[in-house]
Amino acid sequence: MSFVEANPGQAVFRLSMEGVEQIDASFASEAIVELVRRYRCNKGICLVDLLDPELRFNIDLAAARVNVPVAIWNGNVIEMIGGQPSQGNREALEYALKRPYARAAELADTLSLSIANASTKFKQLWEQGFLMRSESAADSGGVEFLYRRIG
Repeated sequence: MSFVEANPGQAVFRLSMEGVEQIDASFASEAIVELVRRYRCNKGICLVDLLDPELRFNIDLAAARVNVPVAIWNGNVIEMIGGQPSQGNREALEYALKRPYARAAELADTLSLSIANASTKFKQLWEQGFLMRSESAADSGGVEFLYRRIG
């Protein structure tokens, strides 16, 4: 946690699991999942190079127990383990994970939703820690949120 706090300008932290041979559920819960939970909505923390199925299982189990989603990157492929989105938000998450960033208006067009409904889905996914969010200027002159994958 001190590394994250020592780098306040950094938005994303990619934790490599390369070379890690063993993690029990307790360590996964107290070190990895707690770090992700503590900084969700503020910092994006994801795992990379998590190839060992036993390590993955222990992290997934620890994160699912407290309903915290953890982003895993293997190459250019992202996957979420641990906490899962509600059934109603799954399609919105799948949409967002397939692109570098997403806007509510684009989701609304793609899924035939109202912009308000699409915006609510993305906001819930951000609040729960599935996505990152930043502000940009909307074409209309107001503020628009951009939602992006963690990592």
